[in-house]
Amino acid sequence: MEAKLIALGVETFKVALLLALPGLLTGMLLGLSVSIFQATTQINEMTLSFIPKIIGVVVVIILTMPWMLNTIVDFTTDVFNMMPEFVE
Repeated sequence: MEAKLIALGVETFKVALLLALPGLLTGMLLGLSVSIFQATTQINEMTLSFIPKIIGVVVVIILTMPWMLNTIVDFTTDVFNMMPEFVE
């Protein structure tokens, strides 16, 4: 019983990390590329780094939304199917 709960907790963290990964990676890569661009051109505009990151993360979330929804639905279905085991 305890092992199943621990496994469920680990699986929850895995799914959360998997779902956050596309947006986080996009923000990191766009932030790095904008920082390199700013360093090479010596443009010190603070808002320049936020706009590409916001647009990039929104686009990636829109493009990966079907996959994210399928992942969440599959995980939720698995959790609901496990509930009778935890009630005993």
